[in-house]
Amino acid sequence: MKSKITYHEQTDMENTLKLREVLNTLPSFTSEFFRGISTTTSTSTRIKYAYDLRIFFQYLQKENPELAKIPMDQMSVDVLDQVTALDLEEYTEYLKAYIGSQESYTTNGEKGLKRKLSALRTFYSYYFKKELIETNPTLLIDMPKLHEKEIIRLEPNEVAELLDFIESCGDGLSAHQRAYYEKTKERDFAIITLLLGTGIRVSECVGLDIEDVDFKNNGIKVLRKGGNEMFVYFGDEVAEALKKYIEVRAGITPVAGHEHALFYSAQRKRINVKTVENLVKKYASQVTTTKKITPHKLRSTYGTTLYQETGDIYLVADVLGHKDVNTTKKHYAAMDDARRRQAATAVRLRESMPDHEE
Repeated sequence: MKSKITYHEQTDMENTLKLREVLNTLPSFTSEFFRGISTTTSTSTRIKYAYDLRIFFQYLQKENPELAKIPMDQMSVDVLDQVTALDLEEYTEYLKAYIGSQESYTTNGEKGLKRKLSALRTFYSYYFKKELIETNPTLLIDMPKLHEKEIIRLEPNEVAELLDFIESCGDGLSAHQRAYYEKTKERDFAIITLLLGTGIRVSECVGLDIEDVDFKNNGIKVLRKGGNEMFVYFGDEVAEALKKYIEVRAGITPVAGHEHALFYSAQRKRINVKTVENLVKKYASQVTTTKKITPHKLRSTYGTTLYQETGDIYLVADVLGHKDVNTTKKHYAAMDDARRRQAATAVRLRESMPDHEE
């Protein structure tokens, strides 16, 4: 009997094949680096590194006439020693806006810059430790500072409005629109209720199989970042939404290879991240026009509500699957400001303020 391939195994296989394609365009010596980090990084991280390094080598060819004469895949490791800290500062400036592969401008904000320079730092560190290069200029430049952004989340009344809208928005639709809405209504409601009621990541949501749902304990088995399996528990509202969807799901004949997927697309395949992002955006835009709501913002909404209700940052970190509680604190501890303000009036130094003499 053919063994079941999980969503995450399928994703890893696809990323591995993509990585091989990109490696064929990179200098041949880079394959040693990707083998070296294969046991400590995920396939998605490695493919991101590959794309980021390709931009770096394209930049070197663009700026150095001698390197422009050499096909990228034929560059030797010695080229790394030719790069100075000043070159990397100029590269950082270049990354802020450049012509990409589609002949259109690509820009990078703080997060994009930091990711690309972090990839380069990891790359240089590998060859420096192996004593294949003599310098490591990535240690001589400052990494971009990330400025904290306000947490964008839905307020309790907006959550209620969002769920109400999904349940009843068919009222104002045309016959054609209504037919499609009715076809996906239970699925969409179950997905958004699940995201709001558990705080799981969108990648964890689309990766769920029907066997991962346990109604006896009201829990789902998710594969966290890093490959750890974990049970996440949900309340009665989520359970009811899932049960209604699963009744509808029973009438769908999936495409071969997608039989185990919990959530199906209109094409009867496992739903993908982009589709979930689009449906969240579609419904949320009807509730709020001032907030750009994504699946991650629904995760933030859950984390905020849980923290406000419990005041337990360690519980929030555990349920959200954060390896480091400092990650959680960075996002949610700002809400402690309201509590700290209470301290100003909670402690009285004297029973009453003395009257000032004239």
